[in-house]
Amino acid sequence: MFSARTRALILLGAGAAAMLVPPAGRAVGGRYAFAGGTPRQQSEVRRALAASTFDWSVVPARITINIAPVPTSFAVPGAIWLDTALLNAGVMAWGVVQHEYAHQVDFFVLDDGSRSFLQRELAATAWCPDVQVGRDSLGCERFASAVAWAYWPSADNVMRAAVPRALSATRFRGLVKTVLSEGGH
Repeated sequence: MFSARTRALILLGAGAAAMLVPPAGRAVGGRYAFAGGTPRQQSEVRRALAASTFDWSVVPARITINIAPVPTSFAVPGAIWLDTALLNAGVMAWGVVQHEYAHQVDFFVLDDGSRSFLQRELAATAWCPDVQVGRDSLGCERFASAVAWAYWPSADNVMRAAVPRALSATRFRGLVKTVLSEGGH
């Protein structure tokens, strides 16, 4: 078979190779429960949140993730609606899942001061006013897209197109760290 030296070299090589593989997301937590969806669709949501390095446990509330045929995925405080057809797309849905969960960070963690700060940094025209404004220029939408993209900067992440080009993932993660370390609210 193999000599002791050869086995040691194989183990050393395997260890070195393992260190070269980029880690999967190191997402933490997120308290949520599902309403609807197949086991596969629910698994896609779990995989999407786990792919991100964002600490979803900063959201202090339990979030209900509704999986149903809806015209578009959306979030309100404490609940997310995800379209079944979207989740059936697999990894291509992950950025949207993260985007909708990032709205929960906005709802439960950010305060007016941090929203104002992030609105300026994201070059948004407004945060999320009651009146209709172009969705692409809203701070709340840019924030959710930037969280999804900056903490899962994958070629499969459809949220990259929604983030201002001048904002790097590293810079945005620093902004979020600053906001969260200041208590968010």
